[in-house]
Amino acid sequence: MKTVLIPTDFSKNALHALQYAQELYKCERACFFVMHAFGEEVYGEYNTVAKEDVEKLKEEKKQETERKLDELLDLVQGEPPNPLHNFEAVACFNNLVDGVNDFVDDMNIDLVVMGTKGATSDHKTTFGSFTIEVFKYVKCPVLAVPEDFEYRQPKAILFPTDYLLPYKRRELKLLGDLAGKFKSKVHCLYITDFDELSPRQEDNKLFLEETLTKPYLYFETAPVKNKAEVILEHIDKKEAGMLVMMNSRHSFFEDMLYRSTVDLLGLKIKIPFMVMQNLKR
Repeated sequence: MKTVLIPTDFSKNALHALQYAQELYKCERACFFVMHAFGEEVYGEYNTVAKEDVEKLKEEKKQETERKLDELLDLVQGEPPNPLHNFEAVACFNNLVDGVNDFVDDMNIDLVVMGTKGATSDHKTTFGSFTIEVFKYVKCPVLAVPEDFEYRQPKAILFPTDYLLPYKRRELKLLGDLAGKFKSKVHCLYITDFDELSPRQEDNKLFLEETLTKPYLYFETAPVKNKAEVILEHIDKKEAGMLVMMNSRHSFFEDMLYRSTVDLLGLKIKIPFMVMQNLKR
């Protein structure tokens, strides 16, 4: 059974991400944990709440959060409910990133699914600040779903990779299971001006082939120019329904997200975007 965590701020984008997750695992046993982290609502942005008022406000916010979560689950479970799906509400007295990370560890979560932006995000950017923080710090694959993306099976998945990092089997299995059940094509895209791979790259590529046995796997290269443009071109060319990238320090992914150059690079992702963390769990 898949365990899926969906953080929510009760925005339209968060609801859409939850509904996308339900469709993605429609024919598979899954437990959906729907979490709202309310720690910052208690303490305030600048920790201005008086100490004597914290416990009272904490209890009020906890009850309000539990009520909203119950209403949300009533909304999404459907009539009749999917017998393969279980839902659990999680009211978390913590900040978003720490709350998600602790829950991922405690419950051995397979995948975090969330919106690309929350209720207060700048609509001129591709990713909201909370989504970027979850991408950056949570030790679990994270799938971000754009609010205006209409669900369709990801028959083609674009996976830009340089084969330099050793992949984690558990995360590749998650991708392989997902792509396998939809009979998806996974296009491994290496953006390079070199024709040959190093022995290390060859080994990692072989591990990729041996692990991703369920989907149709394709290996392609593209010359170096603006990497964001190359990715966008291949998303259109392959009619990709999902983009997958590895999170690693000193990588294109880091440049793209952590240095706030999404708009400068022109990378406007209109499809679900999965970030695999490549961390030991």
